[in-house]
Amino acid sequence: MPTEQLSERPDGVRRLENVVIRFAGDSGDGMQLTGDRFGAQAAAIGNDVATLPNYPAEIRAPTGTVAGVSSYQLHIADHDISTPGDQPDVLIAMNPAALKANVTELRPGGVIIVDTDTFTVLGLEKAGYEADPLTDGSLDAYQVHAINLTGFASAAVADHNLKRKDAARTKNMFALGLVSWMFSQPIEDTIEYLRKRFASKPDVQAANIAALRAGVIYGETTEAFANVYEVKPAALPPGTYRHLKGNKAVAYGLVAAAHQAGMPLFLGAYPITPASEILHELAILASNDVRSFQAEDEIAAIGAAIGGSFAGMLGVTVTSGPGMALKAEALGLAVIMELPLVIVNVQRGGPSTGLPTKTEQSDLLQALYGRHGEAPIPVIAVRSPADGFNAAMEAARIALAYRTPVILLSDAYIANGSEPWRVPEVAELPFIGIDLATEANAVDEAGNPVFHPYARDPATLARPLAIPGTPGLTHRIGGLEKADQTGAVSYDPDNHDLMIRTRQAKIDGIDVPPLEVDDPSGAPGSGADVLVIGWGSTWGPIGEACQTVRAAGMKVAQAHLRHISPLPANLASVLSEYHTVLVPEMNLGQLAGHLRRETLIDTVGYNQTRGMPFRSAELASVIIRVIQGITEEDTTGDNAAKVLGDVAARLAASTGAATAGTATSQDATPEAGR
Repeated sequence: MPTEQLSERPDGVRRLENVVIRFAGDSGDGMQLTGDRFGAQAAAIGNDVATLPNYPAEIRAPTGTVAGVSSYQLHIADHDISTPGDQPDVLIAMNPAALKANVTELRPGGVIIVDTDTFTVLGLEKAGYEADPLTDGSLDAYQVHAINLTGFASAAVADHNLKRKDAARTKNMFALGLVSWMFSQPIEDTIEYLRKRFASKPDVQAANIAALRAGVIYGETTEAFANVYEVKPAALPPGTYRHLKGNKAVAYGLVAAAHQAGMPLFLGAYPITPASEILHELAILASNDVRSFQAEDEIAAIGAAIGGSFAGMLGVTVTSGPGMALKAEALGLAVIMELPLVIVNVQRGGPSTGLPTKTEQSDLLQALYGRHGEAPIPVIAVRSPADGFNAAMEAARIALAYRTPVILLSDAYIANGSEPWRVPEVAELPFIGIDLATEANAVDEAGNPVFHPYARDPATLARPLAIPGTPGLTHRIGGLEKADQTGAVSYDPDNHDLMIRTRQAKIDGIDVPPLEVDDPSGAPGSGADVLVIGWGSTWGPIGEACQTVRAAGMKVAQAHLRHISPLPANLASVLSEYHTVLVPEMNLGQLAGHLRRETLIDTVGYNQTRGMPFRSAELASVIIRVIQGITEEDTTGDNAAKVLGDVAARLAASTGAATAGTATSQDATPEAGR
């Protein structure tokens, strides 16, 4: 096992600090379920866990082909972690295609477990192998365990009245049992899960449990595995934890926000990958004063959500990039009506249908500017799966307090990934309720009490909200420009200018916490010359990369943006304290351009759009290059081998990695700095 061994127990079990495991197979092999259950088991015994599901967009890609491979990667550790790991230490491949698609990412010396039942002439041909990799020597750099997983699983369930094809499908549970044994994980939680999931299918239930137990027994009785491993529980803060996916965390945060606001939650949504799971989850939570409406299209979905807000509920709509494009006109309506609304955009690879099951951060400019007219909307971003809860609550707080739509940006990596989430006590949650208007707030020329729907709170510039039907508070609302105070339709040029500026001032004045900087030298500018700043799901890889660079004896500071519009008031002053500001993004530089526009401070961009999250070693290599003043020319000429060798040596000394990633962005040069 290539991960660092800490100690060995008297019974011979070897303790590891952490391990990265990847399950891979056809889309129909149950790899997502298998990985999810392994992660849940690890979380149940106290490990810190970070996951990375990866699957094709096609509902059913050709069986046995590389295009149809689905995988689930897990990083489990005895300490706090924030990424699913750069490279797997263990690969479980259910067919030749899964092996071919994933083996190049396995660490040298890593463990491979393959299902020999699928390594037939046809199976090898479908995967594109000219020779059998189990016999041609191409896997000599790894520890290979060739096991007939399908055959053993089928034999284990032979007495459970399953058809041959259904019996073979239990191979994923056999594999889960084997790997659970290999890493000293109890399987009781998974057994209980299987009992509940297949309660209405007793034969299927019994067969899957039998296959799971058979995998454990195989590990205990075979002599093929020289070692058994253990990752001890992590020292997490005390509390009750759940193993939670990002989409579910956002859903829970929205429900908690509505509860803390004293309002029902109304969701108007149209199914779209990878946001649909939020709709599914909120539909399940109907008993928590949640109304879910699956609309016929994206336009109807946001229209219904706006109606929910107008009726006195916390209005929410969820979508992805293509859906945001369809919602643009209605977003402008919510802006001019000044209604609280939360719009969740779970970003995916684009443009158009693009990569619907892969991750990207390419909708930032759309969120900031993708509407006609002057239509400012606050934008905040989720940084990790568990953070979806707090970010959703913050989006709702701003929407309610300032009477504005708020865009909450997540992405497919966060949405489908999972990690332990500490369940908060209700008493810990902030109250974010607002006082609805119940009486007149002005008088007319005759001295009679009237309601002005566009009067302003002097502190927030928020307008009052009156639920339709409140006696004496009849008012007009719609998409035409409003007269200041009265809300009557107005075509007056000066009034339009006033309302445009007022709506912008309201957003500019939102209470945003100051930007915090993690600078090991102390105060910003006191030691480190380079600041790495990111947003969204780059938080984990950037954090681990900075730790690696510091372990190599170099100074680097880190900051992360949750609030992107408006930006923290101290942002410009923080950025100005550093010689170079590096901005890694899964796009072509959208935050970097936004920062230049808002602060007039230049930045160094490091960008990729591969549909996968950054690797921390890759970012560590880029950071070291920037710190050392290595230019792109230094890594492309005769000096390239020496320069990159020096970087690799630095990383190897601090992490034990054999090689280091190299920068690929032409923007990642010191000359691009301020």
